[in-house]
Amino acid sequence: MYKQIMVPVDLTHIEHLDKALQTAADLSKHYDAPVTYVGVTPETPSPVAHNPQEFAQKLEAFAQEQANKYGHQTSAKAYASHDPAIDINDTLLKALHETGADLVVMQSHIPNVTDYIWPSHGGSVASHADASVFLVR
Repeated sequence: MYKQIMVPVDLTHIEHLDKALQTAADLSKHYDAPVTYVGVTPETPSPVAHNPQEFAQKLEAFAQEQANKYGHQTSAKAYASHDPAIDINDTLLKALHETGADLVVMQSHIPNVTDYIWPSHGGSVASHADASVFLVR
């Protein structure tokens, strides 16, 4: 049913992604579909990496850790942005097309009042993606 799964990850908050990571791994094994972990980093130093190249290496290492932990095929795709907070939704949609994913598995949060003012990233991706989007809470 699914041929390629994309999972957006924020390496600064990896401890909050357990449910989405487990869900993606389970779906990957069930459908024999590889998972591409996608991350967006600023072009300036961040808490995760000094530069986009270091971030890409850390994302690749994370993908390999997931493959070792869950036993599924993985890859990583890193994107650099002048302002990730502004560009994230468009970048994730670009990544969706570049990876050829037909399923996105994203960690989400419980909606709150600010979601009426600023839409969540998961909601925005789900509204504009031409693939299935599984939001995990």
